[in-house]
Amino acid sequence: MLKKHIFQGVGTLLVAATLYSCAPTQAIKKENREVPDTFQGSTDTTNSAQIVWSDFFSDPNLKALIDTALVRNQELNQVMQEVIITSTEIQARKGEYLPFVNIQAGAGMDKVGRYTRNGVVEHNHEIAEGKEFPEPLGDLMFGAVASWELDVWKKLRNSKKAAVMNYLSTVEGKNFLTTKLVAEIANSYFELLALDNQLDILNQNIEIQKNALKVVKMQKQAAKVTELAVKRFEAEVAKNQSRIYEVRQRITETENGINFLLGRYPQHIQRSSAAFPDLMPQMLKEGIPSQLLANRPDIRQAEMGLEAAKLDIKVAKAEFYPSFRIVGGIGYNAFNAKYLLTTPESLIFNLAGDMVAPLVNRNAIKANYQAANAKQVAAVYEYEKTILNGYVEVANQMAKIENLQQSFALKSQQVQALTESITISNNLFSSARADYMEVLLTQREALESRMELIETKMQQMNAMVNMYQALGGGWN
Repeated sequence: MLKKHIFQGVGTLLVAATLYSCAPTQAIKKENREVPDTFQGSTDTTNSAQIVWSDFFSDPNLKALIDTALVRNQELNQVMQEVIITSTEIQARKGEYLPFVNIQAGAGMDKVGRYTRNGVVEHNHEIAEGKEFPEPLGDLMFGAVASWELDVWKKLRNSKKAAVMNYLSTVEGKNFLTTKLVAEIANSYFELLALDNQLDILNQNIEIQKNALKVVKMQKQAAKVTELAVKRFEAEVAKNQSRIYEVRQRITETENGINFLLGRYPQHIQRSSAAFPDLMPQMLKEGIPSQLLANRPDIRQAEMGLEAAKLDIKVAKAEFYPSFRIVGGIGYNAFNAKYLLTTPESLIFNLAGDMVAPLVNRNAIKANYQAANAKQVAAVYEYEKTILNGYVEVANQMAKIENLQQSFALKSQQVQALTESITISNNLFSSARADYMEVLLTQREALESRMELIETKMQQMNAMVNMYQALGGGWN
């Protein structure tokens, strides 16, 4: 049913993604992508992804690990800094379409040559009756200057909106990373529980084989079996004892992998492994197709990137048009400090406007415009690919959950049958009605079936976690 629910919505959204804001370019053709009639939509709006991870996972040890990782994981903290960087870009773009006002102040002096134009002028004029120009001549000034580019074509405002979209895209990227981090820790935790149980099974099986070895040795003393049977059982015990160290190594590596995600040095992972065989994967509800797009951070990230690319085209296009600017200033200027604030004699001001438009050699502007078009086309394909990937992940995980459920039921029957066959084979061997190889093979098969059952249980739990992630949950 999940494939039916998702495929119809995805097909519709792929059409929207392909047609989304592609007017500036003909690189993407408008096309209809029909959804097979066999796929029907769903009206059930219940969606498991809307459950926050802290409610989805019930194991307190696992929840504590995730809480630690969300605070200390280096990659997540690095992405958080990228979010901060993109947020400052919004402020920078916003300031570009507001007036710039600066304070200026300066002081200096100037002496001109007597036999120069300026020297002759100063010599023949007085600054006041009976007072010549001072030599050297001071120059004191302070005031405010302002400039403002009129955003006639909305170039600056669109640039600011693009920065907002890039910021939101980065936030969704952080959410997507959080989703992956939660899922990775949960999967590693369940793998650790499975390895603990496999270690217990190996130890139990070794005890069974040691008891069988004692029986075989007694049978040898009674001349019922040969030394070959003893050696075969000894080899089987040694083989399983060596497997213990392999499992321990995997436990160490898994623990260290979790500690790395938690941003801390190797240490013991607190866990409760005894209840693992009885764990049941949580039933998940996929909801309606549109919720997949609303809940998955990677799809929202691609959507924000697409919107930013659309705005970048508008900004690049506005570069072809004239830009208008108003400049002005006001302040005081005098050659002596005691005259500096004399009004209106020392008051100065100016106001001007200018227009600048590209006329010759517009290749750079054209190149930027073409690059913006290409980036938008790439963003459309990225959006389409992300939607497809989301659908495929959900469909794969849903099928995996169903198949693992059937596989686990059959493996459980296999384990029960082989466990019972161990007692039967031992009894038959004791009464000389079965060969020692039958006992050996029965024990070996029973061990492998129990190990595979635990492995399947782990895969079930992982499939549940991956399905929850694929639906977009876990990042709140």
